[in-house]
Parts: sequence; C-alpha cells; structure tokens
Amino acid sequence: MTTWTSCARALLAKAIGELCFEGLLRPEPTEHGYLLRLAGAAYTFTARRTAFGGWAVDPASVRRSTAGILGDDVTEPTHDVQQFLADACRTLDLDPATMANMLAEATATLAADVIMAESARPVAALANLGHAELEGHLTGHPWLVANKGRLGFSAADLAAYAPEARTPVRLPWLAVHRGLAEFRGTPELSERVVVTHELDAPTVAGFAEALRERGHAPDAYVWLPVHPWQLDHVVRTLWAPELATGRIVELGEAPDRYLPTQAIRTMSNVDHPERYQVKLPLRILNTSVYRGIPPHCTLAAPMTTQWLRGIWSADKRLAEWGTELLGEVASVTVRHPQLSRVDGVPYQWLETLGCIWREPLSLGAGERAWALAAVLHVDRDGRPLVSEYIRRAGGDAEAWLAALLRVLLRPLVHVLYTYGITVNPHGENVLIVTGADGLPARAVVKDLVDDVNVSVEPVPERGPEPDSHDRVLPRKPWHVLRQYLVDALLVGVFRPLADLLAEHHGIDREAFWGRVRGEIEAYRAHFPEVADRMTAGDLLGPTLGRYPLNSYRLLTGYGDLAQRPPVPGRGDLPNPLHDVAAVPPPDGW
Repeated sequence: MTTWTSCARALLAKAIGELCFEGLLRPEPTEHGYLLRLAGAAYTFTARRTAFGGWAVDPASVRRSTAGILGDDVTEPTHDVQQFLADACRTLDLDPATMANMLAEATATLAADVIMAESARPVAALANLGHAELEGHLTGHPWLVANKGRLGFSAADLAAYAPEARTPVRLPWLAVHRGLAEFRGTPELSERVVVTHELDAPTVAGFAEALRERGHAPDAYVWLPVHPWQLDHVVRTLWAPELATGRIVELGEAPDRYLPTQAIRTMSNVDHPERYQVKLPLRILNTSVYRGIPPHCTLAAPMTTQWLRGIWSADKRLAEWGTELLGEVASVTVRHPQLSRVDGVPYQWLETLGCIWREPLSLGAGERAWALAAVLHVDRDGRPLVSEYIRRAGGDAEAWLAALLRVLLRPLVHVLYTYGITVNPHGENVLIVTGADGLPARAVVKDLVDDVNVSVEPVPERGPEPDSHDRVLPRKPWHVLRQYLVDALLVGVFRPLADLLAEHHGIDREAFWGRVRGEIEAYRAHFPEVADRMTAGDLLGPTLGRYPLNSYRLLTGYGDLAQRPPVPGRGDLPNPLHDVAAVPPPDGW
C-alpha cells in the first residue's frame, strides 16, 4: 500500500467518524457494521463506539456502493476522502462553494499527512526531541478533519513555513510610525527592553542606521517582526501606501532562526530559546478561521497576562500543583488607517499587522517538555508516543495517568470554579513538563488573551477584571464556560487518549473516566464553598452540550464575515462521567 493510500484511508475513516459524531450524518446499524446512506452512494464500515458517542471507524473496512452501468449495485473498497466529502455535501444540500472549499482544505490536509508520514520518525526518537522541535512531527487536531487546510498557502509556502516542513525561518522586521503603531508591555518591559532582548546589538545598530539613511529618526517608529509570507502577500500590497510614504519601513531580516509551532503563526526561537516566542498574523484560513491577530487581542495581551499573574501568584494550590503561565508580555498593535474605520469589513482584513511576544518555557535540571497533543501521536508502526513516555517513567501506566490528571485536570477545574476563568486547554495550548523520573510534574498554559473566558456571574475571588470598561474577555454563563474544558480537554484529548491507554496499556475505559470523575469529586469535597458553581457548570450530568467543530464550517460556509463566527450548539453528547464509578485520586488530597 502506498503512503498516499494509507493516509487517505485514515483521513476518510476520520471524516466519517467525526461527521457522525457531530450528528451531521446518521449511520444505520447492520448485521456486520454500519450503513451510511448518502446522495447517490452508500458507505458501509465497521466501527467501535467511543466516549461521548464517538465513532472509531476501521479504515480498512470502508466500502462505497453506487448503481452500476447495468443497473446493479457496485460495492468496492474506497479510500477517496474527496469523493466522500462530495457525497456528504450533496446529501446535506450545501452550496457548491462550500463543497469546493472543504475539498480544498481536506486535500491540503491529506497532502500534508503524506509528507509527514514519509518523513516520520519512530516514537523512541521523538521522545528525545525538545518541545519546539517536536511540534513539527505532531499530526494536528484530533477532531478537525481538515486540520491542515491552510487556504492561501501555495505548495512552496508549505515547504517553507508549515510545521511539518521543519525548516527554520528568519523573520524580517518592520518599523511602523507611531501614528500607526502602539506598543504595550507588562510593567517591567519597555519597547527598548523588548528590542534589545530580541535583537543583538549589531542588528539593532543596523536597523537604526537603515532608518537614518532614509531620513527617519529611529525612535519615531515602533519596531516589530513580521512573518515573511505576510510581508510578501499582505504588507507589500495592502500596506503599499504606507511603505511608499515611509510610515512603514522594511528594516531587513534578523539573524535568529525560528520554528513554527502547530499553530503556524506562533514561532519559537531555536538559536536563542531564552528569547520570546512571537505570534504573528497570517491571512490564511486554517482550522476554521483566518489566522490574523485581532487588534483588541494585541492591545489586551500584556494587561491580561498581568492580571492572571496576580491570581496565580496569590494561589497556594496552583503553586503546589506547579501550574504555570507563559505570559504574553508585550505586543504591537497596528490598525489599518482606512479599513479599521469602516463597519462590516471582513475581519481578516483588520488583523494583518501586529505581534505578540510570549515568554519562553524555562526548564530545570532533568526536566523535559512536550505539547499535550503529543500524547495522541502514533508512529507508522502503530506505536503511541504516550507509550514511550510511560516506559521512560518506569512503565506504570496507572501512575503516569494519575500524575497527568493531578498536574493538568486538577488546576483547570480549580481555575474554572474558584475564579470563574477558563482557558482553552487543547493539545496546542498546554505543555506538560516531566521531572527527572519521567512523570508529569507540571502543566504550562499558553495562548491567553485569545482563549481566556470569564463567568458572567461576578466572582469575588478573581477581583476586578482588567477589561471592566472596554470588554475584551468573553463573558459566558457557567454551562457554556465549562464547555472549554469539555471540548478542548475531555473530548479533544481524553477521548482518544482513553482509547490508546486501553489498547496499549490495559487501562479499562470505564476506569479511565472513573479517574477523571474522581478528580472532580475530590475537588468538590475539598472546596464545598464552590458547590453552587459546580452545579451550574456541571461536568457530571447525563449530557453535555455538543459544539461541532467540523459541521459549523460546513454549515457556516466560507463567505467573508465581519467577525469570527462562533461555534453554535447542536444538541447534546452522552457524558461518560455521569454513571461511571469514581476512582479517588491516589494521592488522597
């Protein structure tokens, strides 16, 4: 079997499973598996049902049936994910533009999957990589079918800038006149401190001289990096008048090399890891939205970081559990001088220039780190990376899982119910740091201003919000606030992780969810004062809200919108935590 065929089979199985999981398609049980009737075709397959009503479709089992030229039905094995999506889109009566865009995203994802498979390393080698290098080997969002759509990138762009290309990139820098740009930082940071932290002295001197040669005073400008793709495709076109008049000046390329994370627009410095990560806008559509940076996020990032720092530093429990933040400590906001004044402009045109600097990860002696998404990675020989992590931690899968829940789930539940704050703890947004013994020792949360939400109900413990006058942080009722934990962690990470641990380490699936329930019940027992909040945002009820990540793009379409479209609720999911027996945490906290 060719690499293309095996990757296509896997993506087709994922597409069938996730669209059925979201309730968009409804298979019928048969004697030997399941039947899915679509417009002009039918698909049969075998599948195992997973937590939350999920479907794990066997890639080798999928067959497609259509009417033959002699009037009889022709059934044959298929790995054609494009054909399946076309059949599904016709069944759902979606417009042709939506179908075309979805097929383009799925095909780009498949092409990237093939590139990754052909250069894949065994898990024993991956476990030795640092977290920045490992990002280029991870296979993407476990729930989104078109998780590497990247509409706007060419094949050459993908070879240069995609995480799986594993190609270091040098960043150009711009000087933007203060009439256009605004710098913000946490109290200890000024523009000059950030610039001298990020650039060596010769580079600073060279950039300053480049401005003087054009007759400009260096201090009249705010300096910031820009993604090379964005510079060529957006800045030099959309911002051409500002470049022509000297309100924006290209300074040149800085010497440090960066690797993109799974998020693509966030870059890690590989030459000087002690320098900041940098988040840069890209006008490409990927995983449902354009990957710009909204001006309200750049303006609020340092403020939000400082507020969360205050909460973290005062909380003894968070210190005990080792939970950390990678603060977004400085930013530059650049609003377009014309488009920003017009109501209804599609949001991707308002988010084209700016940056956010994020603190780097600091590790102690014997510590290693990996993105949470790493626990879902499986190599070409079918070996999960999580199994290698467990082996290096002594081989006790039960102890490893208990440590993961202690450092990850426990603090997230605490922040949710004690402070009415949630982050978006999916696989890209959380790093797990392991100690010298290989066990998970602490969790590190990042991507704050984009993903922090707070309760509508005032919570005295969190104090005054930093955006009390100009709202930036979304306010949500408790039952919606909990969904960030449900969708990002329970469904997005724990659902597939439970299957991997069951198949490879013999941890019963019910026992897995019993351990999760045990952590939640233990928290309620230790903090009875937040019982009302835990009831309002109940994680243990019979059902939880369904927020379909794939269906919402299909049903929303690909038209230009003035704001990022929210994911609408679509029914309920059965909750595996509801009727499972709780397994108390082994540390007895």
